[in-house]
Amino acid sequence: MNYLETVNWLFHQLPMYQTQGASAYKKDLTNTVALANHLGNPEKGLTCIHVAGTNGKGSTSHLLASVFQEAGYRVGLYTSPHLKDFRERIKINGVEISEDFIVDFVAQHKPFFEKNELSFFEMTVGLALEYFRKEQTDINIIEVGMGGRLDSTNIVTPEVSVITNIGFDHMQFLGTTLEAIAFEKAGIIKPKVPVVIGEYTTETKKVFENKAQQTHSEIYFASDLVDETPRTALVGDYQNHNKKTALQAIKLIQSQQKFTISDKNIEDGFLNVIQNTGLQGRWQQINENPKVICDTAHNSHGLKIVLKQILNENYDELHIVLGVVNDKDLGEILPLFPKNARYYFCKPNIPRGLETQILHEKAKEFQLRGKVYNSVSIAYQTALKKATANDFIYIGGSTFVVAEIL
Repeated sequence: MNYLETVNWLFHQLPMYQTQGASAYKKDLTNTVALANHLGNPEKGLTCIHVAGTNGKGSTSHLLASVFQEAGYRVGLYTSPHLKDFRERIKINGVEISEDFIVDFVAQHKPFFEKNELSFFEMTVGLALEYFRKEQTDINIIEVGMGGRLDSTNIVTPEVSVITNIGFDHMQFLGTTLEAIAFEKAGIIKPKVPVVIGEYTTETKKVFENKAQQTHSEIYFASDLVDETPRTALVGDYQNHNKKTALQAIKLIQSQQKFTISDKNIEDGFLNVIQNTGLQGRWQQINENPKVICDTAHNSHGLKIVLKQILNENYDELHIVLGVVNDKDLGEILPLFPKNARYYFCKPNIPRGLETQILHEKAKEFQLRGKVYNSVSIAYQTALKKATANDFIYIGGSTFVVAEIL
């Protein structure tokens, strides 16, 4: 198989949570452990930082990677999902994994994958860990896919564990209370490995403290410990928490004295994060007049902050290109959206995309008015035509909506 055939096989032959939802979810690490053993346990030779959380995992991971790059280290970065190309998930110093490595890896191990019925995510984690081992990275930033305790990435033993925040998302898997979700995220806390918590509530703080006490792990609450952070190219309001979280994790790494990181490395890493790592889709401006912003926020925790930032913008009229996935709790997110906006309802082009007519009908219940469009692209092009130079267009609701625009 060539690269496109290989990636197509990864996407479609075996379950992929991002496109298929619940049918792809595995409830234990048996397959991941079997794959790691099959590969000779690449995770055991890697130095890592492990990042979990409901929102902000990607931004925090990219900030951490950028700082290490500025300090001169060879940095592996594993994140998900991708926006345009599968290779975005696995990078070293901002450079995506080669097509050839993916093709060879899958070809070599395909019989094992098929025999053990591995999921898309399990195979991808194995690919990333094996790639970082062969490329002899100095440090690896590993982002959790979903949850933590049962996530395929949870076979790594990191230098520092990071949990950005807890919000209501993936509740069919992780639980319906903040405490239950926090318990799943806290599953990445390892014995005697320090943990940084980005944001917390009264309910979640107890869960984190109890887990840290059980594992004899030092715990640091970044929002209480960090006041000032360097300027960064990431301009969304929600990045304030991510910056604090990343900075506290870096301070811990500095205190361990295994890496040499200067204050200048931190400043430059924060400032150059986009060009160093290729991060996209976070309050990203793609047009000037009218101003067009796309953002991958997709749950109530993230959308509250983004929508508040939109309302602080200056514009004549607000246009919102909106699409979601079919397991999204519309009763929770739609009330957050402003009523005095013009909506362009669309469906992201994946099996999990919610049918546009359903979104349209539900939006009416919350007095959100607009029209239905056959694709994300048509919805956006229509918004551009209808908007004047002084208007504001927001594109969001799903990572996959943003991906189609970018």
